[in-house]
Amino acid sequence: MKVLFVCLGNICRSPMAEMILKEMVRQENIEGNFIISSCAISNEEEGNDIYPFAKKILLEHGIPVEKRKARQITQSDIEYYDYIIVMEQYQKNKILKDFFVIDELKVRKLNEKDVIDPWYSRNFDKAYQEIYDGCKNLLIAIKKSYEL
Repeated sequence: MKVLFVCLGNICRSPMAEMILKEMVRQENIEGNFIISSCAISNEEEGNDIYPFAKKILLEHGIPVEKRKARQITQSDIEYYDYIIVMEQYQKNKILKDFFVIDELKVRKLNEKDVIDPWYSRNFDKAYQEIYDGCKNLLIAIKKSYEL
């Protein structure tokens, strides 16, 4: 299962989701069944590592943090990944508008409500909890669909 998380800049929410889900599948010893990554809808943070406060909240929760560089989503990503998981409705709308997507059901929001953007809100605790809950539900759904 190839999962791509998408947010605005790829320095807070989407890398948090990437690393949370990676840790969840590692803990269940099913990481060999997954390719998990993240990217941005914009290029404004391209090349930057995870935001320090996002890294801090992950480490506080025992989530390993990998060195990475923010990047913008591409048409190749749309074709390659099975699940494209966005943090906000805006990102879903933009992907469906800007890219050729054969199966629009592969592009979905992590949660019913938009995930709070901690870059603006400064509420990394709330963002972490929303992302963690969304990843937990996503993993349950994937495992059910693929009988893992």
